[in-house]
Amino acid sequence: MNDAAHDLHAPHFIGIGGAGMSGLAKILAVRGASVSGSDSKESETVLALRALGATVHVGHAAEHVPDGTSSVVVSSAIRADNPELAAARERGIPVVHRSDALAALMGGRRALAVAGTHGKTTTTSMLAVALGELGLDPSYAIGGDLDAPGSNAHHGTGEIFVAEADESDRSFHKYAPEVAIVLNVELDHHANYASIDEIYESFETFVGRIVPGGTLVVSADHDGARELTSRVTGREDLNVVTVGAAEDADVRVLSVVARGMTSEVTVVLDGTELTFTVSVPGRHYAHNAVSALAAGVALGVPAADLAKALGAYTGVRRRLQLKGEAAGVQVIDSYAHHPTEMTADLEAIREGLDGAGRVLVVFQPHLFSRTQQLAEEMGRALALADASVVLDIYPAREDPIPGVTSELIIDAALRAGAEVTAEHSFAAAPALLAGLARPGDLLLTMGAGDVTNLGPAILDNLRGGLEHLANVASNV
Repeated sequence: MNDAAHDLHAPHFIGIGGAGMSGLAKILAVRGASVSGSDSKESETVLALRALGATVHVGHAAEHVPDGTSSVVVSSAIRADNPELAAARERGIPVVHRSDALAALMGGRRALAVAGTHGKTTTTSMLAVALGELGLDPSYAIGGDLDAPGSNAHHGTGEIFVAEADESDRSFHKYAPEVAIVLNVELDHHANYASIDEIYESFETFVGRIVPGGTLVVSADHDGARELTSRVTGREDLNVVTVGAAEDADVRVLSVVARGMTSEVTVVLDGTELTFTVSVPGRHYAHNAVSALAAGVALGVPAADLAKALGAYTGVRRRLQLKGEAAGVQVIDSYAHHPTEMTADLEAIREGLDGAGRVLVVFQPHLFSRTQQLAEEMGRALALADASVVLDIYPAREDPIPGVTSELIIDAALRAGAEVTAEHSFAAAPALLAGLARPGDLLLTMGAGDVTNLGPAILDNLRGGLEHLANVASNV
């Protein structure tokens, strides 16, 4: 394939295993491009890309950029001194940001972009699944896997392209959607935004990219989203549809009723009352589904059909994903890393359990800058759990900040009345957590880093405890 602005017939992806990058690489490979790339380690995602014909190297080296490379695709996480990036510049190979590559892939399709500080991946996934259930075969690019490695993206035969629109580095300014969703607006990504006003300005720019006659679906409940709405309502060629429980919402949520680990949602849309099931727990996920419903209707999908199809969505990897059960303890993985997300997931779990057991959390803070700004709020969120273990900060792309450690969160949690323990050894955490848990408990591995890898190890420790008890009993 070839794009007028960015030649993507033979792209090389630096960091190809990342959630956003791997999806684009998959779509390009399916479209017939000669895809290559590199990543820091082997993974299921890397294996899935190789199965599609991509050449993927482990480690970064200049010689990994093959002859004939038409462009080198990077994300904001790639450092300027990366040897493959340096090689591309020395050889005059165009360097393309992943957002430009995604914009090129969306060209010629009816684009639906999902933005917001929280909930983007879930809402994008809901739309991808529901539209697929209806036989519309959309293309999509999501920041997480639906159910298997490589399922974060799809090249569909339909006219709709659903994409997660990332505000963290302002890359969502590159897209020109027919329909855009803004779920919420809060201050985050402190390394790139100095104030909430800068966040508002960035979201305004994104809304300004909606094509003339297009639609903005925006929360009527979230203060930041309402402020954004007030800033963009003067545009005559923009349809604004507000959604939420607020009385003035265009698509109003009448009720969200918990049914164990699912919810029953009732809304009024265009004067018609609809009730449908959301197959994941929590009020916040129900509201995401309503935003997805409103956006699909804006594209012309019948509301009743889409509402029913949304029930087919059963979750995204790392979004309250059940990892397993052992010794009567359920282990669930949560990607929550911002206080709002942490609070929402813990409240959803509490509501689903309905007092039947304790909620335990192992939390790994993500980024030094986020911890520096939001440690107090993170600590208060952890107070919603019965007990928490806090690991060291996962740095991702950042260098340490003097004085910023997970102790800031622990101190805040203690002030909020939480029962909290520090664990500086990642390897020791599974045994510690298995020792804390008892039958009937639910244990969350929470954070955006590699804390997700603890789930299987915790389950193994829980099973090992059962085997030990059985051996003791047999020897009595």
